[in-house]
Amino acid sequence: MSDARRTTTVRRKALAVGALTLALATGLAGCSGSDGTATKGTPGAGAGGGSGAGVGSGAKKGPAAAPQTPRLIGDGSTAFTGAQPHQPVWHKLKPGETPPQFVVFSWDGAGEDSQKLFSHFRAVGKKYDATMTYFLSGVYLLPEDKRELYDPPQHNAGSSDIGFNDVEGIRATVRELRGAWQEGNEIGTHFNGHFCGKEGGVGNWSVDEWKSEINQAKSFVKHWKTNAGLRAEQPLPFDYDKELVGARTPCLEGRTNFVRAAAQMGFRYDTSGVNDQIWPKKDLGLWDLSMQLVPVPGRAFQTLSMDYNFLVNQSGTTQGDPSQHRYWGDQMRDGLVQAFERSYRGNRAPLIIGNHFESWNGGTYMRAVEETIATVCVQKDVKCVSFRQLADWLDAQDPDVIAKMRTLKVGEAPAAGWKAFLAPEPATPAAAGAQGVKPAERR
Repeated sequence: MSDARRTTTVRRKALAVGALTLALATGLAGCSGSDGTATKGTPGAGAGGGSGAGVGSGAKKGPAAAPQTPRLIGDGSTAFTGAQPHQPVWHKLKPGETPPQFVVFSWDGAGEDSQKLFSHFRAVGKKYDATMTYFLSGVYLLPEDKRELYDPPQHNAGSSDIGFNDVEGIRATVRELRGAWQEGNEIGTHFNGHFCGKEGGVGNWSVDEWKSEINQAKSFVKHWKTNAGLRAEQPLPFDYDKELVGARTPCLEGRTNFVRAAAQMGFRYDTSGVNDQIWPKKDLGLWDLSMQLVPVPGRAFQTLSMDYNFLVNQSGTTQGDPSQHRYWGDQMRDGLVQAFERSYRGNRAPLIIGNHFESWNGGTYMRAVEETIATVCVQKDVKCVSFRQLADWLDAQDPDVIAKMRTLKVGEAPAAGWKAFLAPEPATPAAAGAQGVKPAERR
């Protein structure tokens, strides 16, 4: 399809990201209307705070891997090329060590269209030493004339609420996916048809239906050369069955059954729920790295840490008053930076940020995200990482340390400082008394 149509495809997908049951309590977004306007949740009181191999704080990214001859997989759409380059080497936190401040920037849909935002933010990431997670929609690698290959749960074969792609769009998207992975970024999934709402939406899908959707998303990645007739193109440089370890569901719906399916399929994290800015925990073996509630400067409520949710609580449409564009973008940037500051100077909980490759309201949200990256990723002890890298860090930590950090509320710094808070536990008197006692002397 044409560049203009590819742009519309991505826009239709992103406009579906809202319907959340917490709308009245937190000022969250609802789904867009058929006219492209958004249904705005009624703002209420902000829902504030409730009550990995760790980096040594000097952890660095590993070097680029030595080039290997690709070992093609299947039809050659993907290939094993060795370990992913530019990955950080994490270490367990030392007793009393301050944890790093992690920030994750992520993108739903992750296709390259006429706006060229995928390639733009790849360059932004390199400039500020930020790796990110790109959640690919599988149908972005499926041409329109092969749409019948997609058999979505509870819908007719060939259905999709975000359309499909054309050969040039697939070629461009694969180019960006290839480069992003080689630069150290993560390729996750946003699944396929982006079905939301009551009628056949993902919130109604069973565990088995989620498994079907996941397997089809993998299949479109593993067979894009055959499906698009692009056999002369270079393969994606990874085995997607091993690369794919996390996701965000459409509209943040259907999380319960998705997590059940994902746990059975070897996923490591999910980012489809709503959290406060506290340290994460596991759910059915997956790290819950959900979206977070962040300030909306000048307003009495919080919203989700995503471009679309700011839009809903500002203009309610993608084409709002041009005179307000800069104010809205500044408001989003300042809200994200405030959220960063309260973690950075408080409990150091990871900050999770989600976005779409869109030019809503004159591109003001893309500017806001880029300015946020430029502000936070350059600061001391800050690690702008992918979800997979964050999960790696969390998995390498002592679970008791993570549990202790979870006791800190939103923005709450340890009262006596990190050195005291994460100091080793003193030996109990009984244990101390037992040390150095000869067995023959015990009575």
